[in-house]
Amino acid sequence: MKAVIAVLWLGLAATAWACSVERDASAPSATRIAEPTDVIDQHLMIALGQAKNFHHKAKVYMTDGNLAAAQAAVREILSLRFPRGAAEADDVRNDARALLAKLLMSQRQLDEAMRTVDEGLAQSQRASFFVANLYTVQGEIHEARAAALDASGEPGKAAAIDERHAAIASYDRSIQINAKLQTAIAEDR
Repeated sequence: MKAVIAVLWLGLAATAWACSVERDASAPSATRIAEPTDVIDQHLMIALGQAKNFHHKAKVYMTDGNLAAAQAAVREILSLRFPRGAAEADDVRNDARALLAKLLMSQRQLDEAMRTVDEGLAQSQRASFFVANLYTVQGEIHEARAAALDASGEPGKAAAIDERHAAIASYDRSIQINAKLQTAIAEDR
């Protein structure tokens, strides 16, 4: 009996020792304690939460047909302060600009919609899905302009063709950005 207890004791001691041995730092661990550098900044979390709520408000206003209030809610997103250098800030703002441009398009404010998209593209610091989406919305604006020019009759036909070509160029740019991002993701795997 003493031999069995001794073996069990040795087994428990070996297990405890094995559990206390330092793990390889690169190995993932579900029980690893978060380091201070792992934690997302509270300022960023607050800004992201605010953006999400303004976005939801805009969607509710859109559902009710109150496009002016929806635009105001989206513009609030653009005025939020994010921590310096937060990549999420560009993404949130570009997403908001795309939505704002679509709202403006729905009210036939095509020039203002294009200015909104152009501002986002000019301020973007890196390629992302959200930048690609701005190019997609830019293409939609060019298409809307082409349709308006077509509706004006013969005098607008040449300009409409130019707008359709600009739409294709915008869509191609969006496709290129997304393809580059997909390649980078595939290489990381």
